[in-house]
Amino acid sequence: MKPPKNRRVFVVGYGAATPLGKTFEQTWQRAVRAEAGFRKITRCQTDSRSNIVGEIPDWDPLTLDFMDRKEACNWNADYVFLTMAVCKEALMNAGLVIDQATGPRTACLIGSALNGTDSFRIAMDNYVNRGPLKVSPYLLPNLCANLPAGKAGMLLGFTGPIFSPQGACASGNHAIGIGARMIRDGDCDFVLAGGVDTCLIPEIIQGFSNMLATIKVGPTDRAYNDPSQASRPFSLDRKGFVLSEGACVLVLASEEMLSTCGLTPKAEVLGVGWTSDAYHFTLPNSETIIRAIHGAIEDAGIEPGDIQYVNAHGTSTVKGDTSEIECLRTVFGRHLPNIPVSSNKSQLGHTLGASAAIEAALGIEGMQQGLILPTVNHIPDPAFADVDVVPNTVRRHRYEFFLSNAFGFGGTNCCIVFKGV
Repeated sequence: MKPPKNRRVFVVGYGAATPLGKTFEQTWQRAVRAEAGFRKITRCQTDSRSNIVGEIPDWDPLTLDFMDRKEACNWNADYVFLTMAVCKEALMNAGLVIDQATGPRTACLIGSALNGTDSFRIAMDNYVNRGPLKVSPYLLPNLCANLPAGKAGMLLGFTGPIFSPQGACASGNHAIGIGARMIRDGDCDFVLAGGVDTCLIPEIIQGFSNMLATIKVGPTDRAYNDPSQASRPFSLDRKGFVLSEGACVLVLASEEMLSTCGLTPKAEVLGVGWTSDAYHFTLPNSETIIRAIHGAIEDAGIEPGDIQYVNAHGTSTVKGDTSEIECLRTVFGRHLPNIPVSSNKSQLGHTLGASAAIEAALGIEGMQQGLILPTVNHIPDPAFADVDVVPNTVRRHRYEFFLSNAFGFGGTNCCIVFKGV
């Protein structure tokens, strides 16, 4: 193999669809107003008490300019069209034109935790109620994790490597990390890196509820009459995460391509740290999480005290939030009280494979604008009295280095350090 080129890697654009908006700009405008994007589910019917979710507002594939009814019928896994739309937005935001020069040098890495479960549900309903010949011949492609990236390539014209990093809830960071390594080594010049999940179907909602991962809202809960208060990371009364759908794609570019293609950098991907727990399929392992955080900081060539903001994984579960704070205490020690630590999941819920990419984009946009998004719905927990969780309101704060944490089911951890430009 050829030796790596050791190129620097920059984020030059992003696109997103989240419970706060079907574009990144819509998401950002509501995020800085400290809003949360939760409501009782409308995507399907469920008897679960975990029925407060994060839905992308006004999401309808048929409104997309590249869509028709036949396509929508054949490709009935929503993560396919959602990926296509967000990749298109990200390229426009970056100002990157895909042509004969850039197309072969552009890769697409889109991670997903659950892939085309909505398509499988439709197929199973047809199989049971209409007979085996009514199962769509498009079912298997809809379930293939690489198909969203493949369909995006067909729409947009890039022909570099495409695949789906499968890191559960850390998939977005894995995509960014692998994509940055590919550019660094010279395998490609550009990468569309991110994650997507369209998981709001009855079986998935009930499954998360039965494993006691998501919040169950009863009449005495403060979210009963105000669903926006359902997700509350680091809060005294946190009860579990809010399940959400979403997608986000970051456009990565090598340093020399910035001037060649007239691109404006938003941040540098400075360090990546990744580990696995070898411990439990849901419970975190502090030792390996600490190693992942240290790995990202060491790979960035900086010290823990240089980090000026932590975009936390912060899911709003009792054990998960406690474990993450304990790990941050170990890594940052006496510096931690002076480092803001906030969770975007307080506003977005948990978008599974998309969450890390969304949080990276929000952190980078905040770094550019000198803002930190808050941890909304916060009631102080005495156990975290030494941690500044940026409660409830947006804060003006200039920062050059920030850490973005992501941990996934199966014990997969991926942390990234970004640097401002």
